Amino acid sequence: MSDAERIADPVKGHCLCGAVTITLTAAHKEIDICHCEMCARWGGSMYAGIESDGFAVEGEEAVSVYQSSDWAERAFCSKCGSNLWYHLRPTGGRTFLAGLFDLPDGMPIKHQIFIDEKPDWYDLAQESPMKTGAEIIAEAEAAGMSFD
Repeated sequence: MSDAERIADPVKGHCLCGAVTITLTAAHKEIDICHCEMCARWGGSMYAGIESDGFAVEGEEAVSVYQSSDWAERAFCSKCGSNLWYHLRPTGGRTFLAGLFDLPDGMPIKHQIFIDEKPDWYDLAQESPMKTGAEIIAEAEAAGMSFD
């Protein structure tokens, strides 16, 4: 569990059409950024996600899940196509697309991962820790995950 501050009140968000509503409880007060090629193909650019200690989904019948790799699943609304969350299967961890929620101003970026795959046509103004894909994979393997 992260040492991040938590947002005290539940945070509600929804997809573009409103068929899926997600409520986060004790959402982390920081944003995860991923620049990997898979996230870019999924969402058209970088992935900006928010973690939460708990969540509830309304409209689950409209949620479709795609297994994008042996270790990850990505969920989206089957009605409007909005991306909803990333699920890391080995740990059970999920991050939810930050843009689904009305989040407070001033949320810091926790880190940017796969920085070596970031295209040069955008930069983030906020400075944050950065890790390459090799660094992230090495950390995951050291924690016991396998990518074979």
